[in-house]
Amino acid sequence: MAAVPTSLEPVQLGTGYNTPLWAKVLKWASLALVVIIAALLIQRLIASGSWLGVTLTAFIATAVLAVYSTRRAVPMKYLLPGLLLLVALQIWPIVYTVATAFTNYGQGHTLSKEEATAQSIAQSVKEVEGSERYRLSIAVPEGSNVATADLVFLLTSPDGTMQVGSSEGLEPLAADGVQATETGKITAAPGYTILNARQANDRSADLEAFAVPVSDAAGIKAVGLSSAFQGAPTLTYDAGADTLTDTATGTVYTPKDAYWTSPDGEALPTGWKENVGTKNFTDLLTNETIRAGFFKIFLWNVAFAALSVISTFLLGMMLALLFNDDKLKGKGIYRSILILPYAIPGFVTALVWASMFNQDFGLINSLSGLNIDWLGNGWWAKVAILLTNLWLGFPYMFLVCTGALQSVPGDVKEAAKIDGASAVRTLRSIIMPLLLVAVGPLLIASFAFNFNNFSLIFLLTKGGPFNASDTTIGETDLLITYAFRLAFESGSPNIGLASAVCIFIFFIVAAMSYSGFRRTKSLEEVN
Repeated sequence: MAAVPTSLEPVQLGTGYNTPLWAKVLKWASLALVVIIAALLIQRLIASGSWLGVTLTAFIATAVLAVYSTRRAVPMKYLLPGLLLLVALQIWPIVYTVATAFTNYGQGHTLSKEEATAQSIAQSVKEVEGSERYRLSIAVPEGSNVATADLVFLLTSPDGTMQVGSSEGLEPLAADGVQATETGKITAAPGYTILNARQANDRSADLEAFAVPVSDAAGIKAVGLSSAFQGAPTLTYDAGADTLTDTATGTVYTPKDAYWTSPDGEALPTGWKENVGTKNFTDLLTNETIRAGFFKIFLWNVAFAALSVISTFLLGMMLALLFNDDKLKGKGIYRSILILPYAIPGFVTALVWASMFNQDFGLINSLSGLNIDWLGNGWWAKVAILLTNLWLGFPYMFLVCTGALQSVPGDVKEAAKIDGASAVRTLRSIIMPLLLVAVGPLLIASFAFNFNNFSLIFLLTKGGPFNASDTTIGETDLLITYAFRLAFESGSPNIGLASAVCIFIFFIVAAMSYSGFRRTKSLEEVN
């Protein structure tokens, strides 16, 4: 029989408990798996030169081992997964967006300066006069990922000699197991996976930048997907002077606005990403065209969010008051019907309403006998968006207000009735203050949501209608749809400028939300 302690002595946490063998095996197997995955990831990051990624991966792996390999730090065993997800899904995107806002990142400016220089030199390769042409098959090492692995050229010279061309140079290709067409194009080779036309086209950017080195000044380049030639670049880089020189014409290119630019202003097509300081922010505030469009969108953005919140709240509250009457029969059925719009996916509703607003064949014009160009006229497009958002948003407000009304004490309303207060006075002086205590913070959250209601605008009007003279700014654009168009849909996508717009959105919503929460604190006295 175990001895009974004679005094209340502190017992160390974890003592007297034997962990099952299967749990120990599972724990250490999981930790070993984490180490293996981290090691593989670090190898790839080192190969790509991402030292920040190497540091973060090593730190996370060390933290996991330190926390879960001992019985100490019990709270951290629960907090660590949440902290890692917080950093990965919240903090890192914010940091990356802020960092991007201070760069020129966008079309033509996605590479580093070194990569852009190397690509410009590779693009200048011209066929050496008198050199022979090769039959070409594009391949990757067998077993590797065809979308990311290093490219390999399987070459057949005119005399039938087969060779393998990689970033290291040319090597003979053993004929054993090699299959080729009558023209000499290799269709199968041991140790290599030959890319089909679609796979090769997907890697056209890599293919354009790739060349098999033959000498310091020559390399083998692909021309199409079935032929290659030996060529030499016409551009040479002078690291000391930081210039590119075209040996064929004598033109000297110098860095200007993140492009290699000649004295007469002609720039090479490949630019690079660089820090531009506060240029994106000053463009939004000082560039006349951008500034006019930005403030026009901002005013509509605030109006849209405010009107959406007010209209959905008023309709939801009135319906909640109507169906909160104890004398009404079948309230459960009515309430279920009213929340149906909330149960249907928003993107489906937006597409349905877009078809209903069609001027020629839409249900609204057909039933009303009107001939309104709902989506082609700027003002009517705004009305259409507000009506659609009212349909989408009132069920949520109806549910919230219904729950808040049912929590209002009945004796308070009874006391008001005894004191002679009318129904309107009871609603204004008692029910509304108590209702806003619960609903106030949700109204602020709804405002923030509608301020960035990208999906509704994009699916219903795509930000349009647009002015023929300026297709970058639409009549119903929100700041978030404007940022999306700058980043992905404009003639010259500018992700850096779009990131600056997103930072403005963040501070605008934060300021308005802070002001709203400050005001809702006054409602706490109602309780």
